[in-house]
Amino acid sequence: MSKGVISKDEDYSQWFNDLVIKSDMAEYSPVRGCMIIKPYGYSIWEKIQAVLDGMFKDTGHSNAYFPLLIPKSFFSKEASHVDGFAKECAVVTHYRLKNDGEGNIIVDEDAKLEEELIIRPTSETIIWNTYKGWIQSYRDLPILVNQWANVMRWEMRTRLFLRTSEFLWQEGHTAHATSDEAIAETEQMLNVYADFAENWMALPVVKGRKTANERFAGALDTYCIEALMQDGKALQAGTSHFLGQNFAKAFDVKFTNKENVQDFVWATSWGVSTRLIGALIMAHSDDAGLVLPPKLAPIQVVVVPIYKHQEELDNIATYVAGLTKELKAKGISVKFDKRDTHRPGAKFAEYELKGVPLRVAIGSRDMTNGTVELARRDTKTKETVNQDGLALHIETLLDEIQNNIYKKAFDFRAENTTEVDTYEEFKRMLDEEPGFLSAHWDGTPETEQKIKEETKATIRCIPLDNKQEEGKCILTGAPSKQRVLFARAY
Repeated sequence: MSKGVISKDEDYSQWFNDLVIKSDMAEYSPVRGCMIIKPYGYSIWEKIQAVLDGMFKDTGHSNAYFPLLIPKSFFSKEASHVDGFAKECAVVTHYRLKNDGEGNIIVDEDAKLEEELIIRPTSETIIWNTYKGWIQSYRDLPILVNQWANVMRWEMRTRLFLRTSEFLWQEGHTAHATSDEAIAETEQMLNVYADFAENWMALPVVKGRKTANERFAGALDTYCIEALMQDGKALQAGTSHFLGQNFAKAFDVKFTNKENVQDFVWATSWGVSTRLIGALIMAHSDDAGLVLPPKLAPIQVVVVPIYKHQEELDNIATYVAGLTKELKAKGISVKFDKRDTHRPGAKFAEYELKGVPLRVAIGSRDMTNGTVELARRDTKTKETVNQDGLALHIETLLDEIQNNIYKKAFDFRAENTTEVDTYEEFKRMLDEEPGFLSAHWDGTPETEQKIKEETKATIRCIPLDNKQEEGKCILTGAPSKQRVLFARAY
């Protein structure tokens, strides 16, 4: 691969890391476990934000913002929630620095906080403390709020975009009058995530429920979308949680219902993060660089002029200005790369590395012939086409590229999803042909934990569309009524 990036077949982890850095997506920060998202990577996040934000608003949600710092006492109110996040919390203990008189800046020991503050790992606690003041009656419900924010979970083993100590995300937090309404909300948002993953990210996903062991801390039920990466490992791409009345009880959030009886509010929370960018890279890219689905590519079409003299460039530029206007009218982003500091071949390699879906090369001979050369990033094929009707042809081609990238990922998942019936086969497949393994499980957390300890594979989900079939647990031989999806995961 160009620019010193290793092949994904040689070292998938290093390939991913090299690709993120060499394609100008992100880089490491001076703070261990954190990253700097560079403009090219952030522009993908902006597209993800824009699309999802519209989908949230279309389903009745509004954005708000809650504090970054949460009083430590809030976490003590919901026991399972604090247990789930205790080891990942960053704690603020002082509020001032001072000079020690020798030119060093130190923490002022006299500026200790009366109560430590937690940098939010997630916002359920502070939001439900807030909702207590917002909710008195059924007339105040539902509350459908989302926030775009950063969170911090102190990770020991980090990887750019996939697992960093600080990351960007959105977190929805809703309050409802009934259990049925809250469950419907949980399922609705799962479907929103699946729609976005498949139709925008070109990423096929399995919708399912988490087991009790894998459930979000403090939830009664966790729904998820699971995707398969090209190394056969699974990636959790989004979660939606039915929280029941746990947080309402912890923060005493009650309302008077239509029968004039007081009850605790029902809750949900749901979120996706910059991990989606990691999924985008790992699911589609190759040894030449990123392969970005057109709907999320910062640059959908790049035009590279090939010329010897300024007069030739001016002639090409006049044509490209008209083409650009037509494409932008169709909502297609275009870059015309007129840099004279880079030869065309270097530009071709750069945009291939950056995953630009479609490249248009146009030279003086093309201007004479009324043609251009189109190069697709997904198939690496080229074709010479007429300039007449080019904008419409490009629009059609971008749709084809989007669909082809999805189909390739879908076919890969199909080829790497296997039903296994014995523990021996299960372990062999994990090592030799990793992917989704569909297997019977006896439903006990003990069996699930033992399989995890022995193989590092977890139950990714119980698929929502699971067929019911009699079988025997691969580990214990106990009766089972359905298969679940196992995989090693990020």
